Amino acid sequence: MEPRERSAFVSSYTKVLTAAWSNNDYATRLEREPRAALTEQGLELPTNATVKIIRNMEGDPDLEAQVALWEAGKTTGVYELRVPNSPQLEDRELSEADLKGVSASDTTYCCCCSPCCCCT
Repeated sequence: MEPRERSAFVSSYTKVLTAAWSNNDYATRLEREPRAALTEQGLELPTNATVKIIRNMEGDPDLEAQVALWEAGKTTGVYELRVPNSPQLEDRELSEADLKGVSASDTTYCCCCSPCCCCT
């Protein structure tokens, strides 16, 4: 997939995910009328293509795998789109290093680079 085409696909795929997670009506339409729902978000399909929406997934989502599945649809005529039922959120605790990086103790910040700097 060309970079421009890939970028357009990722943008539209992101819109599909966001709409499916935030709007129950859209999620229902996505399952019942996938072609129309995808078109709403900028994903056009050939007329003779088959669309498979996968909602129940195992494992972590993988954008590169999704791009490859969509690209394979050009050859097979079957376009598979993985749309988890809910966003995959990481719920691990932050390590001490993570906390230090986001806390005020991070000394890599330069106030002179800040738009509200008054020391210049």
